[in-house]
Amino acid sequence: MTYQYELKMKVRDYECDLQGIVNNANYQHYTEHCRHEFLLEHGVSFADLHNKGIDAVVARIAIDFKTPLRSRDEFVCRLRLEREGIKYVFFQDIYRLPDEKLVVKARVDTVCMLHGQLMRSCQELDDIFFPEQP
Repeated sequence: MTYQYELKMKVRDYECDLQGIVNNANYQHYTEHCRHEFLLEHGVSFADLHNKGIDAVVARIAIDFKTPLRSRDEFVCRLRLEREGIKYVFFQDIYRLPDEKLVVKARVDTVCMLHGQLMRSCQELDDIFFPEQP
């Protein structure tokens, strides 16, 4: 898979459960942080969009857990963004470092709302990420 972005991170002790592995909910935090950093790197600010009445929201998340992370593990979250109809779909994979063992495969479907109403597309995002599409 070709990725558009990657972000390296490290597991913090408090993210682990009694079994000594990262609690499943934290993988959503990791993927969300990666999406936000990806957007910021491209000049997209959620605060700026919100001030225009535009809110990008998660519509669906699917996560396949492959290998657990443990405290102090270093990992990389990799991301690819695609359009499917009105959805902006983030394909995100997390790999443990340095062995590149697959930890998580995630698909995050997002949509944009304008003043609470579903939008067919968000021109601000399309101009940056899909300029060739009508």
